[in-house]
Amino acid sequence: MNTAALPAPVPQAQTLTRLLGLRAAGPLPLIEAVEDGLSLAALDRVAHSLAPADGAFVYRLVSRPTLMRRRRARATTKGAAAARLSATEGARLARLAAVWALALEVWGTEDAARRFMFEAHPMLEGRVPVDLVLESELGRPVVEGILGRLMYGSAA
Repeated sequence: MNTAALPAPVPQAQTLTRLLGLRAAGPLPLIEAVEDGLSLAALDRVAHSLAPADGAFVYRLVSRPTLMRRRRARATTKGAAAARLSATEGARLARLAAVWALALEVWGTEDAARRFMFEAHPMLEGRVPVDLVLESELGRPVVEGILGRLMYGSAA
């Protein structure tokens, strides 16, 4: 495959790749990384980027006991595989990271994107975007739709 003909990755894809610690951008490397188990470092990067002042935010993605067990397992070579996220946890993290990357692109600064993600939004009937994205895959396109309208100048 001739990669010279491919367009350069958009900032959103670059941000997502950096946040998750992937070697290559695009949907297929992301799917493979989620299936193989995203690292705890990816979890920490996303949680710290999105909610730097909230040390407990990470537990919205992985329960405290599970995360503590995985952190202990990471310290042993036998537990290296156990120190990765499950496919379900990785999919939730990737979903959140993708919406966060889009919010960063739309708003331009972490503070503005963070306000959008953590404040109730009238187009979500007063719900908070980050909550909707974390609850289920169905929340992602709703929040992305609002961000898309903001990006392209429609009312949001």
